[in-house]
Amino acid sequence: MRDFLGKPAPPGYIAGLGRGATGFTTRSDIGPAREAAAAKDADKQQTQRSKDEEDERRFANAENEEGLFSNMPYEEDDEEADKVWAMIDAKMEERHKGKQRTNDEDESDKQEIDQQLHGLKRQLQGLTEDEWSAIPDVSQLAETAARAKRRRKTAVSRRGERYSQVSDSTLVAGLGLAGHDQEIAVEASKDEDGTVTNFLALGQARNDVLQMKLDQAGDSASGKTTIDPRGYLTSLNTVGAQTAAEIGDISRARTLLKSVTQSSPKHAPGWIAAARLEEVAQKMSKARSIIAQGCENCPQSEDVWLEAARLNRREDARAVLASAVRNLPRSVRVWEAAAELEATAGDVGAQRKVLRRALEFVPTSVMLWKAAIALEPPEDARVLLAYAVELVPLSVDLWLALARLETYEKAQKVLNRARRAVSTSHEIWIAAARLEEQQGAAHVNIDRIMAKAVASLAASGAPMDREQWFAQALQCEEDGYSATCRAIVAAAADLGFDSDDTAEDRAGAWVADAERFEPQTGKPGVVTARAIFAQALAVQPGDVDLWRSAADMERSHGTADDVDSLLRRAVQFCPQAEVLWLMAAKEKWTRQNDVAGARVILEEAFAANAHSEAIVLAAVKLESETRQDARALALLERARASEFAGHAGTRGTARVWMKSAVLMRQLGRPADALAVAREGGALFPNFYKLWLVQAQLQPPQDARQTLSRALKACPRAPELWISAARLEFAGPQRNLARARAILERARVYVPRSPVLWLEAVLMEAEESDSVARALLARALQECPHAGVLWATAIVLEPRAQRKARSVDALKHAEAHDPEVTVAVARLFWAEHRVEKARAWFERAVRADPDYGDAWAWWLRFEREQREPDPSSIAAVEEACGRAEPRHGRYWQRAAKDPDNAWLPVAEILHKTAELLATTRQL
Repeated sequence: MRDFLGKPAPPGYIAGLGRGATGFTTRSDIGPAREAAAAKDADKQQTQRSKDEEDERRFANAENEEGLFSNMPYEEDDEEADKVWAMIDAKMEERHKGKQRTNDEDESDKQEIDQQLHGLKRQLQGLTEDEWSAIPDVSQLAETAARAKRRRKTAVSRRGERYSQVSDSTLVAGLGLAGHDQEIAVEASKDEDGTVTNFLALGQARNDVLQMKLDQAGDSASGKTTIDPRGYLTSLNTVGAQTAAEIGDISRARTLLKSVTQSSPKHAPGWIAAARLEEVAQKMSKARSIIAQGCENCPQSEDVWLEAARLNRREDARAVLASAVRNLPRSVRVWEAAAELEATAGDVGAQRKVLRRALEFVPTSVMLWKAAIALEPPEDARVLLAYAVELVPLSVDLWLALARLETYEKAQKVLNRARRAVSTSHEIWIAAARLEEQQGAAHVNIDRIMAKAVASLAASGAPMDREQWFAQALQCEEDGYSATCRAIVAAAADLGFDSDDTAEDRAGAWVADAERFEPQTGKPGVVTARAIFAQALAVQPGDVDLWRSAADMERSHGTADDVDSLLRRAVQFCPQAEVLWLMAAKEKWTRQNDVAGARVILEEAFAANAHSEAIVLAAVKLESETRQDARALALLERARASEFAGHAGTRGTARVWMKSAVLMRQLGRPADALAVAREGGALFPNFYKLWLVQAQLQPPQDARQTLSRALKACPRAPELWISAARLEFAGPQRNLARARAILERARVYVPRSPVLWLEAVLMEAEESDSVARALLARALQECPHAGVLWATAIVLEPRAQRKARSVDALKHAEAHDPEVTVAVARLFWAEHRVEKARAWFERAVRADPDYGDAWAWWLRFEREQREPDPSSIAAVEEACGRAEPRHGRYWQRAAKDPDNAWLPVAEILHKTAELLATTRQL
């Protein structure tokens, strides 16, 4: 370091240390003296730090008097307090030593037990399935012991007592004591201030509120209103009468209106109001006098003259109207009132004279011409119309009326003249097309007329959009002009599209229009929708979904020949579409009862789709349903040896093997069915239905082993877990504990599965409702929108809480869930509210026609009425046959029973209804 101002730096100086710049030092900078000084400073700092820590420890304990109270005198009280605290410390230490000794002993015992069981645990690996099944359940033994203890206790408590059944008449007679119970409840519920609480009335009010919520939920689900139209109008009339009584002060109103008529005698509404006030006051003579003054003061007001004619008698009214036409000869309303007066009197000749006289003053009034022509015979009407169209050439109605009265050739001329006179009218063009259809003209001529109509209106500045033209087509269909309807759709279908719109865009828009015009029950629209579909199919002939939509529409509203013709054209344009071939074959078989024709269609389908699994299985179903068992088995045998699309390198498909096993089982060949199922399961181990078929064909012990292997191959199939649980729960032993364990394990592999929760709840319900409801509450927390769980909750609830639970179910379950709807219908059925129950059953099958249990409950409801209606039962059977349901907990149990293999839908419906009789009733 250089000197500063000729003086050396002081010892230990480091440049920049005051501003934080430490820099760096070397050994030569420090030197031996600096090193010793640094070590000495470090020792001093360490000594000070140790002293501080000692002081902190000394003063940290409040009982340490060495630092705090070292200078205080130690007296006898202090010594006695120290002895007491010493005894307490010794006692606490002894207690802690006992606990520590116990924990050490338990730990040592646990270690010894683990060492003893270590070898036994390793030996468990060699146990077989039979040995595992033979191990008794501890919980089951505990439940058995507890149940026996309760029985002994009950037997002791009831020793010496006798009970007898009470007859129904006694119970009914006891209902008369309800009033006495209510009085007792009222007396018991009086408060100190004298207030009385009627709990029975509160309960009834609560039931009424819940019933109202159920009705509102049902009406909102069906789109109806809860307001009675007649009662609503009656209440409105009552309100109006009360309001008039409160506000109306006739004398005051008369004074006000008199002031109005005197101050403004030329104001016609004032005279009319004054006359009507007297009419309300039932002073007709005064009312006529006032309105007569009004006619004198306002002779040019139509309303005054018409009011005067209304208030006067018929003879006087005729004189009033005569004066009116003298003052207002060009008033159409006055002339119409005069003609109406003559019509009321029944004098058609006088009415005709009045109208002809009116036409002399107002020859351009269309209303007068129509009224006059309506009174004339056809020949005179034609003459009048020919004169009317000359005077009023812009009236389309007069032109069309004249055309309808003329012959075909003259009608064409009339319409041509009308088209030139009114070039912006679409009605004239449509009338021309209708005229051609009446004469049996070719469709080409009608199509040409409507094409010119669309172009002419667009050129005349009065174009119509596609929706307006389609509405006119619907009107033509309603009037019976189908060819004109189709011509309008064909001419106007391309309106509203740009050049950028593809054929797919146009077809999509047309399908939406067709669905909008698709008719409801008893309403027209089939021809219009069919014509729109024809336009869409013309631009998109290869769209399979479009053909299916058109076929569904024809199936709902057309004939069997219409459906067959459409599907025949569909398979020509889409030969690779399996679903269209299957639909065509089904229509031939089911609706036309033509089995040979259906077999021909399936042969053609297989020729076009040689490796189609669906077509082969459809052919098998056709042969088996017609009891051609040898043909069906031959088809399946050949299919098991063939390769199908998407399954290259394997023999058959999983569904083919499964259908083969099921058919053999139905034909009474269980051994062959089991062999086929095992072979198929070896080829397709991940197809759970083959495992189920094997388990159903085996005795319980073998089925248990099969299901154990199946759960390892398909752990996420809820059906396998449910079958395994039912196998444990079935039989005389009813091993609920093991079934419960299986379902709990299943919920680990398949979380949030309503069917698994439902199975567990139903098993618990057979033992204890309280346990089942607790488990159901957990299920609803995990699956809050599962309708099947909410329906079960309604059934498991006590009778008093079912309405509240049904309201919660309708609120939280998915909209229009059929399970919940059926549960509510059963609730109404239990309350003997027949019409409500029937409406809810109908709502359930309308929400999901594929849910077979709803149909079975409805049939059972109709059959168990006091006076069953055969027509209602037949209607349910017919509707169910059209719907062909396939799903439902009890429906599938009946439909898949081998004994019911070839039964029709109606018979399966009755079988399902018989199964429902074994379920829990409300």
